[in-house]
Amino acid sequence: MADEKSRTSGEVPRPEPKGPILPTTTQEADKPQPPKAALHPAVYVAVWISLSSSVILFNKWILDTLDFRYPVILTTYHLTFATVATQLMARYTSLLDGRKSVKMTGRVYLRAIVPIGLFFSLSLICGNLTYLYLSVAFIQMIKATTPVAVLLSSWAMGLAPPNMKQLLNVSAIVVGVMIASFGEIRFVWIGFFYQLGGLLFEAIRLNLVQALLSSAEYKMDPLVSLYYFAPICAAMNGAVALFWEIPKVSMAEIYHVGLFTFFLNGMCAFLLNVSVVFLIGKTSAVIMTLCGVLKDVMLVVASMLIWGTPVSGLQAFGYTIALGGMVYYKLGMDALKGYAGEAGRQWAEFGATKPALRKVVVIAAVVLFVFILFGGLAPTYAPDYDPSQYLAGAAEKFGVSS
Repeated sequence: MADEKSRTSGEVPRPEPKGPILPTTTQEADKPQPPKAALHPAVYVAVWISLSSSVILFNKWILDTLDFRYPVILTTYHLTFATVATQLMARYTSLLDGRKSVKMTGRVYLRAIVPIGLFFSLSLICGNLTYLYLSVAFIQMIKATTPVAVLLSSWAMGLAPPNMKQLLNVSAIVVGVMIASFGEIRFVWIGFFYQLGGLLFEAIRLNLVQALLSSAEYKMDPLVSLYYFAPICAAMNGAVALFWEIPKVSMAEIYHVGLFTFFLNGMCAFLLNVSVVFLIGKTSAVIMTLCGVLKDVMLVVASMLIWGTPVSGLQAFGYTIALGGMVYYKLGMDALKGYAGEAGRQWAEFGATKPALRKVVVIAAVVLFVFILFGGLAPTYAPDYDPSQYLAGAAEKFGVSS
């Protein structure tokens, strides 16, 4: 009967599928996924500037402030640290996979890598010896002449024909550094010559590297270069240190600095090379040039703040000329005109939107300039001047008893 019939739902049970279940697609799944958020190039630039500045200040602090006056030993330690680190990275990471595309043979290593390593070692030794005699601020000012040394050495080595126009373009750098040198209050000749030697060796090294990398077979990023150069440089520096500094150093001096301090110093120097690898391709050559100038200026300021380095107004004026000449030489007039025009438009827009804030910026810049030119950065030309002896002499001359 109808009343006795049980009600059933309208759902009909589906048979179990016998074959494999095929994946279904949806419209949302087919949409391309957004790329993962990457770090802004400014982050890479900031890390590079921080590490580059830290290595220089760290070395100066160890060699001068902590009185560990063995720069060759410190350089050998850095290169040994880099050798061990690059070997471990080559074995356990992919950061050094670029070395597999380099056709490195024993003959190439002896004819190309060893000479470059020799000049690299000499550059590092002279550069660290300079910290014993000159301030970080003055060292950075002298380093502004690196493009000049590279240009002249490339002519001397026959890698490029002499070009008087290029020589005139870099003349502003030479003039600026000469003015800065005349304004240096704590000028030490031996430190100055060590720095010039370091610049010369570095210029020769850069030209040899450029000649090596001109072949597509030997293209290397900075980390792969360090993988090949660090062992031979560590051996060369170690040989020099063995006869020059190791007989004089004591464990008490090493413990005075601290083993952990040495570890941080080596890690900082190595991470600088790693940061350069990540920085490549993230910014343009223009940005790198301007960031290099910013880093040098920050090092000068840091030297003044940390060690109380006096910087005269004449020195600041000369360094400004040198930095301007370096930027002009690396970028060229056309690029500078384009960036100056863009900067002018941005400054005009800033003034139109925030006129009060622009006035504050202008006033602050003027006050800072006046302070730098006439204030605490100016030299003390007569720090031991005592007028009483001259007054006494004048009084005696006129017969007046003092």
